[in-house]
Amino acid sequence: MKKKSRFLLGLLITMIISVLLAGCSSDTKTASGKTQKDNKTITVNVAINGKIGPLLIAKEKGWLEEEFKTVNAEVAWSEFPSGPPLLESLASNRVDISALGDGALIAGLDKKLPFEVIAQSGTGESLSRILVQADGDIQKVEDLKGKTVGVASGTTAHVYLIKALKAHGLSTDDVKLINLQPDDAQAAFETKQLDAWVVWNPYRILNIKKGIAKELEVNATILAPSALITRTEFGKEHPEIVEAYLRVSLKAAQWQNENPDEAAKIFSEHTKLPVDVVKTIITSEKPDLFFTEEGIQAQQESIETLAKVGYIKSEFTFEDHINDSYIDNAFKK
Repeated sequence: MKKKSRFLLGLLITMIISVLLAGCSSDTKTASGKTQKDNKTITVNVAINGKIGPLLIAKEKGWLEEEFKTVNAEVAWSEFPSGPPLLESLASNRVDISALGDGALIAGLDKKLPFEVIAQSGTGESLSRILVQADGDIQKVEDLKGKTVGVASGTTAHVYLIKALKAHGLSTDDVKLINLQPDDAQAAFETKQLDAWVVWNPYRILNIKKGIAKELEVNATILAPSALITRTEFGKEHPEIVEAYLRVSLKAAQWQNENPDEAAKIFSEHTKLPVDVVKTIITSEKPDLFFTEEGIQAQQESIETLAKVGYIKSEFTFEDHINDSYIDNAFKK
């Protein structure tokens, strides 16, 4: 009888210990101290916006995959030609982390789409320009009145056009706007279906080097800061993953700045553009990550301008949409 009691007691103790051990192993601490249940690997939908940028460097080097392992996550990559289609995917929870130009960024915030601004990526001063036919008769911005102008609606180039026209006493009502994504606009410009085309690099510099386009001089300094973003709910659930993304973003930006020749080769392979063209693009402005007063003010001025012309419903305060806790935690001493 005593042996049976001892056996049952031992069995009970063994069961209790097994339950306790299972409970301990089901909660796994991540690098930032956040607990993930059942050691489940999180798939992060990371979107590359455009053809050239530090995020592509990170992808080529495998840095994001490497960093994400420390927070029990993996990458699912996607690519978009511009911000507006990317926003559509974000709204349907198919993008968790990415970057946006100021046009799509402001439009998305105005529509109250579920994302937060987590970092800044340069001032964008050298980003977009107005191209016209090299052999055409358009010599200045004022000559655009009544002309056919191609631009991807809702992008940073669209915002640039609105500001450039305003600086010369015009508005988008004074031109014939055609909404075209860059690759479609390229074909239309080459066949002279467009009198002018507002676009960013690499299209801008490539068409000038090909001799088919020239830039119009604008009497204003127009900044167009890009921003890194995260889907709001994703950031709340996985702040450690957002912080890991920011660490890799800075690493990639610094590597690009310090190794322009190698970076240009990587981008050249991806875009099929000449290496010298790519190098000119990436050295025209060095990417960064940290918010600046200049960048924030430029975004606010864009919001006010776009509200006045009816592009967005109403003005709002850009700083209200910045969540700098991620960048603070990612780089705290």
